[in-house]
Amino acid sequence: MKEKRLTRSANDRILAGVAGGLAEYFNADPAIVRILFIAVTLLGGGFTGFLIYIILWIIMAEPES
Repeated sequence: MKEKRLTRSANDRILAGVAGGLAEYFNADPAIVRILFIAVTLLGGGFTGFLIYIILWIIMAEPES
């Protein structure tokens, strides 16, 4: 059995694959994850969601080929 790892998505990416990777890991709809990022950004004063996305972009591994 293959261990489930949190990585950026290779297939479902718009910018860096962070939302797609989170959706794959949690078995969720990528559109919902993107909407949550947008909501956090708008409700957090315009910076919080963006900062979380950038941090995840840096710490999440590239998908294995």
